Amino acid sequence: MYIKTGDTVAVISGRDQFVTDKKGNKTRKTGRVLKVYPKLEKVLVEGVNMVKKHERPKTQNDKGGIMEVEAPLRASNVAIIDPKTGEPTRVGYRLKTDKNGRLVLGTNGKPVKVRYAKKSGASLDD
Repeated sequence: MYIKTGDTVAVISGRDQFVTDKKGNKTRKTGRVLKVYPKLEKVLVEGVNMVKKHERPKTQNDKGGIMEVEAPLRASNVAIIDPKTGEPTRVGYRLKTDKNGRLVLGTNGKPVKVRYAKKSGASLDD
């Protein structure tokens, strides 16, 4: 999966795609990825896809009620925000090299793959 925890993403499809401000301008909803579920191909994004959850009081002093929590989104419905342009972009992979142009090897002896934004070419992994 090309999305990792901590990435800033924009919603590119679905009912939570746009947010309208007071002037009526539509902008894409964005948020930070809180958790990634690779087997389900879903991501949990902060402040996006809010659903109401009915909760019972767990203790005698606790109040139950209707809570709003984030629900997971399909990973295909979000796109990573380009660090240079601030727009949604696709993600590519390239092999990490040092200053001399030699490949950097990881602890397992294999070359290290690095994600980059296809729009600007900026690295997503630092």
